Amino acid sequence: MSAHGNNGKPAAEESLTPSELANKMVFTTGEAAEVCKVSQQTIIRCFDSGRLHGFRVPGSRFRRIPREELIRFMRENNIPTELLEAGRKKRILVVDDDEQIVELFVDVLSRDDRFEVKTAKSGYDAGVLTEQFKPDLMILDYMLGDINGNVVCQTVRKIPTLAGMKIIIVSGVVKQHEIDDLLSAGADEFVKKPFNIERLMGRIGELLEIG
Repeated sequence: MSAHGNNGKPAAEESLTPSELANKMVFTTGEAAEVCKVSQQTIIRCFDSGRLHGFRVPGSRFRRIPREELIRFMRENNIPTELLEAGRKKRILVVDDDEQIVELFVDVLSRDDRFEVKTAKSGYDAGVLTEQFKPDLMILDYMLGDINGNVVCQTVRKIPTLAGMKIIIVSGVVKQHEIDDLLSAGADEFVKKPFNIERLMGRIGELLEIG
C-alpha cells in the first residue's frame, strides 16, 4: 500500500494514544509535529537546520527524533510538554557509593508513584545506566570511588539525546569555587550533605516541572 495520497503528499498518520506517547522513545517527523502542534514541514526544517537533533534511518531519507531531544526542543521553544509526558513516570537515577544514602533515596522516591528509580554505585555504572535507562534526572554524588561527579556531568552533557536530563549534585564539599565548577560542568543544582530530604524532593519536583 502506498504511503502517499492521490496528490503525492504523505498520508496522514494516526494520532498516538496517551499510552503510546508516554512510552514512545523515538518519533517520526509527523509524530513530532503532532505533539508540537505544528506542521510536519516545520519539524523537517528545524531538523535540517540543526535546531532539532536526531538521526536518519540508514538507507533512507526518513528522519527520527529521540524523546529527550524532542522534549528539549519543546521546552526551548516554549511548547507545552504535557501531552508528551502525561501518564509517564519520571525516571530518576541515583548515583552514590554510600549505601545509606542510596537506601534513603530509594525508600523516599519509590513511595512516590510519580517516579521510577534505579541506582548506580560508580561513574562507570552511571554511564551504562544513563544510556539504557535514559533518566529524566540524575542525583549524583560528587566523590565517587572511580571518578568525580564533575567528570560524569561533562561526559553526560556531550550526549545530545540526554540534553534535557537534569542533574543534582550532592556532596559535603563547601568551597564556593568547587560548587561553581560543578555547575559549570553541567549540574543544574548543588545540594550540601547532610540535606533536608523534603526540601530536596521539592527541588526535584521543580526541576522536573511536576506538582
